[in-house]
Amino acid sequence: MVTVHAIRTGSVRVRSAQPRRKPGGLVRVLFDRAWAAWLPIYAWVIRHPSGTIVVDTGETARATEPGYFPRWHPYYRRAVRMEVQPEQEIGPQLRALGIDPSTVRTVIMTHLHTDHAGGLGHFPSSEIRVNQREWRTARGPAGRLLGYLPDRWPPWFAPVPIAFTKEPFGPFPSHVRVTREGDVLIVPTPGHTPAHVSVIVRTPEAHYFLAGDATYSQSLLLEGHPDGVSPRPSVTVATMERILRYAREVPTVYLPSHDPASASRLERAETLTVP
Repeated sequence: MVTVHAIRTGSVRVRSAQPRRKPGGLVRVLFDRAWAAWLPIYAWVIRHPSGTIVVDTGETARATEPGYFPRWHPYYRRAVRMEVQPEQEIGPQLRALGIDPSTVRTVIMTHLHTDHAGGLGHFPSSEIRVNQREWRTARGPAGRLLGYLPDRWPPWFAPVPIAFTKEPFGPFPSHVRVTREGDVLIVPTPGHTPAHVSVIVRTPEAHYFLAGDATYSQSLLLEGHPDGVSPRPSVTVATMERILRYAREVPTVYLPSHDPASASRLERAETLTVP
């Protein structure tokens, strides 16, 4: 039996122009005076007969310490706030579920922004999979300008590249199996970052779409609104259209990382209704 669990690793607050894009894009995010409501930071645990799989690692409590974020960076100085307690980190929460982090088989990163990668330090024994393009971008010359924090990653962090097949999966142009049975898959969902990915967990009752930041909420997916930090909003919209096509074909529980309703939808196995 395959089951999915939500782990809330604290909360994040961003400017109102970030979840729902406004004219001006990222510049508007930086200079928006209005804050959105506090949002959850979810990571996901997949209990699978072949071993535990974690999707994203949430944020670290160190993100609340002065000096953790670079003060020179306008985004971290002006546009984001974190609330994470040590006991909210993914390691302690896994132990509360009876899972030793050292036994986690695989960690899949939807992308490498800090609120998804802050808990990497809890998984030195796991195979960690990252889209190779995401890895190169985050470590490249412009990585810090784009908001990545590679100097905060554990020194041992050396992820396994996600090697997509050329075979489509539904409306997605490629995919990769995580499990031999093919009931856990990774699909490309570019937009929020150019190499963003999502994870699909297939069960007989429904498919669980662990969406990372493909959108900030289910309602924004249905409304077709890209977020304010996507470098190419047209790419984000195309990804959203693929997700909606998928949900029309298969009963799908849509689970973005920052949607306050994601955990309750997961508990009820509430599938997405697409007009």
